[in-house]
Amino acid sequence: MGDNVVDSSPEETPFPLTDVDKWVLSQTDEEYSYHTWDDLRIIIQKNDLSVLKRKPSDLRRYMKWTAETKAEYGNMTNYLLAHRLPKAWGSPPFSPVSHTPFEDPSDFRVLKNDWPYGFTPGIVHIVVWTRTVIPTDSEKGDMTPESRKTVDDFVKRYFVERLGLGGEDRVMWFKNWVALQSVRALEHIHVLVRDVDPAVVDEWTREREWHHQPQE
Repeated sequence: MGDNVVDSSPEETPFPLTDVDKWVLSQTDEEYSYHTWDDLRIIIQKNDLSVLKRKPSDLRRYMKWTAETKAEYGNMTNYLLAHRLPKAWGSPPFSPVSHTPFEDPSDFRVLKNDWPYGFTPGIVHIVVWTRTVIPTDSEKGDMTPESRKTVDDFVKRYFVERLGLGGEDRVMWFKNWVALQSVRALEHIHVLVRDVDPAVVDEWTREREWHHQPQE
């Protein structure tokens, strides 16, 4: 079996495939249409997140990697806790310093997405993981108006202000509905930035001293 071959029948997939995923898997990379910044703005404004897609070869690699990771670690949460998130957090259920999402820096970790969607060049996909619960409504699993404002304020404070004049035009964010999340046990939001110096991205995503400090 080649590196990029994964059985896409429902019983063999490592996560539920959306209709968009199935359509992408029917394509070659040459046939794939990349998401532009303007496309992404419309998708996020409409909250039509189910249409986000990966390049066909990336999706196949992601499916293969997910299957292998689940086989080794049991689930994605265990892998992330072992390799990507602060050891100081321990295991769920977490005990955050603040019950307000993104208020205390020790409660969140900013990382580049290991498996970004298929974007045109210049767009960087960042994931912000948090051990504080982000409230969602019980009907759709979407964000509440209050939690959306909390996240929006954080993104402006952490990302937009760092970019200075015009920064608001280079940053967008979204949070998948519960039904679309591949890692449901760990809270996270997605942040997209464009035309940002890699040094600034490194600054945003570097590990901090408080990520090593166990909670008292």
